Amino acid sequence: MRRSLGYQLRGDGRMLLAFADRLDQAGQATVTVSQALAWAMEPKNASITHWGRRLAVVRLFARHLHTLDPTCEIPPAGLLPARSHRPTPYIYTDQEVAALVHAAGTIAAPMHSATCHAVISLIAASGLRLGEVLGLNRADVNLDDLGAATLTVTGKNQQTRMVPLHPTTAGMLSGYAARRDRLCRSPACDSFFLTAAGHRPLQRGLQETFAKLLVLAEIQPPAGRRRPRIHDLRHTFAVNTLIGWYRSGIDVAARLPLLATFLGHSGPEATYWYLQATPELLALAAHRLEHRDRGRP
Repeated sequence: MRRSLGYQLRGDGRMLLAFADRLDQAGQATVTVSQALAWAMEPKNASITHWGRRLAVVRLFARHLHTLDPTCEIPPAGLLPARSHRPTPYIYTDQEVAALVHAAGTIAAPMHSATCHAVISLIAASGLRLGEVLGLNRADVNLDDLGAATLTVTGKNQQTRMVPLHPTTAGMLSGYAARRDRLCRSPACDSFFLTAAGHRPLQRGLQETFAKLLVLAEIQPPAGRRRPRIHDLRHTFAVNTLIGWYRSGIDVAARLPLLATFLGHSGPEATYWYLQATPELLALAAHRLEHRDRGRP
């Protein structure tokens, strides 16, 4: 029912099926709080945040099931309380992005090299999610006029948006398309980005390759921090956009809804998080606020 409303529920769906299998194995016909809690805390080495997410999946299902089966117990919201924590993103320098793009170009397999090079370049230049990039079909990429090129992007909950491209980015994609068609004359699908076999690339495969490119580019995470991800290119794009606006004296608060729409966020509140993403950006925001307050009578 929820998927028919636009939710993909990939991870949630797997977890819910696993919980249902556990109930079947135990011969239980409905949900109980004790069973839900025991299953949620089954990964002993997981964080309480992960336990809370597993329990939240069961809770949502139990609320629905309770309308059909009054004996179904709904786990209280206070169980497994954990504050939501968003880890600090890794913000790439321009030199590091260039090193990653160069490293992608050194991959021995021609199609894999071309695809990784183009995907990394596009995410860095547009801030798209990896899934959005790999989900592009040929009809979604309008390169007829490189000066007015656009992408039709399908984001979360199947929401589509039009993303304009800088002419240099459009030129890069045009070059990739020509090379792709030379290397794969009979693709197996209509995907814009392809593997050597003519299929749509998988996120996991790109992420594994990206981990190797980090080594080639000699990019190391700060002490005590997790390894940089390809998704951090999206964070880098957002943070650099905001920094540029602050340095140019632009009214950032007025522009944030535009950035939120461009990034495919459901609202500006999701984009506001980027104001705390780096010390430099936070300092610029504080400086702007301080000067604004001084100007008040």
